[in-house]
Amino acid sequence: MIHWKKIFTNWRVVLLLIFVVFAYFSINGGIVPHFWDEGVAIRSVSTNSSASEAGMQSPTSKLTPLAKEKIISINGEKIVSTLDYYSSINKLDLNRSVRVETNKKSYTLVTKELASEGTIDLGLKVYDAPTSNLRKGLELEGGTRVLLKPAEAVSTEDLSTTVDTLKERLNVYGLSDVTVRTASDLAGEEYILIEIAGVTEDEVRDLLSKQGKFEAKIGNETVFFGGKKDITYVCRSAQCSGIDPNRGCFAVQGGSACSFFFSISLSQEAAERQAALTNKLSVVSGEQSGENYLSDDIVLFLDDKEVDRLKIGAELKGRATTDIQISGSGSGLNQQQAMATTLQNMKRLQTIIITGSLPVKLEIVKMDTISPSLGKEFLNNILFVGLLAIIVVSIVVTIRYRKPRIVVPLVLTIVSEIMLVLGFAALVGWNLDLAAIAGILIVIGTAVDHLVVITDETVRGEVTATDWKVRIKNALYIIMGAYLTAVASMIPLWFAGAGMLKGFAFTTIVGISFGVLVARPAYAAVAEILLKKEE
Repeated sequence: MIHWKKIFTNWRVVLLLIFVVFAYFSINGGIVPHFWDEGVAIRSVSTNSSASEAGMQSPTSKLTPLAKEKIISINGEKIVSTLDYYSSINKLDLNRSVRVETNKKSYTLVTKELASEGTIDLGLKVYDAPTSNLRKGLELEGGTRVLLKPAEAVSTEDLSTTVDTLKERLNVYGLSDVTVRTASDLAGEEYILIEIAGVTEDEVRDLLSKQGKFEAKIGNETVFFGGKKDITYVCRSAQCSGIDPNRGCFAVQGGSACSFFFSISLSQEAAERQAALTNKLSVVSGEQSGENYLSDDIVLFLDDKEVDRLKIGAELKGRATTDIQISGSGSGLNQQQAMATTLQNMKRLQTIIITGSLPVKLEIVKMDTISPSLGKEFLNNILFVGLLAIIVVSIVVTIRYRKPRIVVPLVLTIVSEIMLVLGFAALVGWNLDLAAIAGILIVIGTAVDHLVVITDETVRGEVTATDWKVRIKNALYIIMGAYLTAVASMIPLWFAGAGMLKGFAFTTIVGISFGVLVARPAYAAVAEILLKKEE
């Protein structure tokens, strides 16, 4: 007969159960499971979009996956998956009201045309509703990982400012689920590691590597810089940005070119600088148009390279106007390519004007892109391998000991350790990538080793009952020595490869710590009770 009361009143077992319950609530966000949740979660809300004007907001990085707002219907049509969402969006007409129902409230949006693509857009990026608070890393979610290195020595303050500016730049660009953090290697080199879910390499390469120093000059004097100090508003909607209707697209040598425009608002200080500089200029007459202009143009520079030159109307002489129009161009082999390049250039310039320049120029050291479909395949393979590992361990242990009262607690202990690692990852918001999954497999391996040591020390030899505590202590001494060795070996990996192996080191350290300090002592207590009773 198994003494259940003695097992479940043992303080080590009680401690393990408490940790497991907390882990469950951390992963699940409550008692009821979310495996059958429907709808699409909002990944991000674009600025100046229909959604943002209706009051919808991008989720913060600290928000747990299950706490993110979910769209459940559009115009009364139920939304179950991303496929349903985009199918509903494609049915909408321009400049029409649309009712979006979420799990939190209802919104009334007006459909707009997306300036960069010429299609209907609500300004929302969505993904299938999550079923737990576990955050999937790049390899499982799909996206782009970029490793950046400052082109010159940089102070800690400037590096921190660069990280903050990059975060803002990526958010303004319409990207979310973004991780931006500093990293270093064993040689002491400083890097910036960026992981972005759901985007491709081409979308972020120029945005991240360019310093983004934007300024407008009249003559040799600067009128305004990019950034919030001089620019109070940048239009990004189709009504005041896009392909310039006056200049449009035109043929050039080797293909086509197009012009873009967008409106900006200057701060009062920048407007007064413009008034002071234009007041010194003389008025000249345009030879072809017959209109009057000022003698100098306003020249736009990006990273110290001229990107456009705009004539200044004579009526602006000495006027502190805050509303002006920015223009530029792009080219391609045909008109379609030219329009796409032009709109991409416009979007990048808008973002840089909003966020300002980086304190230091960055170089792309490494860039990896993984598709979402490949990430899903990775996840399925990982779940299969994990389940297979537990099954194989169960079979081997069964063959070795041939006692269910040993096999069942041993397997449950391994499962509880995995539960504790996942619960901790959900609690602290740690992304589970392939490196972290590898760490979990290492935890399973060390758990099997340590539990076998405990079991062997417990069942070996013909000894008296008074030796039980001695045998358990011997096993725990062996386990503690192995634990300290494993932790010491993981510390260098925390910094190796610019910290890209941090997920592996972190998961391994956390996993074996929970195992050695909580789960494995509980198993030792259970084994002692069960096997001692057996004698």
